[in-house]
Amino acid sequence: MRGGGRDPLSKLGVQLPEGLLRQALTHSSYANETGEGEANERLEFLGDAVLDLALADILYQRYPDRDEGELSKIRAVVVSRPVLAQAARRLGLGKHLRLGKGEEGTGGRERPSILAAALEALLGAVFLTYGYPRARELVENLLGDEIERYAAERSQDYKSLLQQLGQRRFGTLPAYSLVEQQGPEHEKVFTVEVELGGNQAVGRGRSKKEAEQAAAKRLYLRLEEEDTGWKG
Repeated sequence: MRGGGRDPLSKLGVQLPEGLLRQALTHSSYANETGEGEANERLEFLGDAVLDLALADILYQRYPDRDEGELSKIRAVVVSRPVLAQAARRLGLGKHLRLGKGEEGTGGRERPSILAAALEALLGAVFLTYGYPRARELVENLLGDEIERYAAERSQDYKSLLQQLGQRRFGTLPAYSLVEQQGPEHEKVFTVEVELGGNQAVGRGRSKKEAEQAAAKRLYLRLEEEDTGWKG
């Protein structure tokens, strides 16, 4: 079988123009071998950029308390080849691919690099057909569970960690105080200071809770770095 058939995105309520769908599912080995149509590499290029933007958008909105470094690490995992290939398998994408005989004979339908590239190409095709909002929605549908899982794995409650450190090292608890709040009601920025054992740190956020977490993280990491060998 050389691929084809039903639109793999139809189960998600997405219908693509036939020509664009065919291109998204056409591997370069097929195009080179048959001379039929254009391979999906240009669509993959576009889809890769759309995927990066959509994930940055989703992560920024979902996790307002995470800093740039943490968000980047979550995104890097979610856009990795194994994760994208697994999402492609859930769509049954392999059976729809148009592959050359060589790729077909060496298991190309299950090769992670080919599956991930085809998924990005489909995302590029969705973007061209429907625009960014629908493409973002598709990313959330396809990768939402992975986003949640990897974000949870990276989650750290620094207020709890700092509290444990304070009890262990100083025999006391951290104290938080609101330093200031700035901006209009719908865009307030809070600044909070935390003090523990004569050490202070300041954090900022869009809520007091977020600012406290930021301050706790800063002080916790500083104290751990200063004396990682401390024994209580």
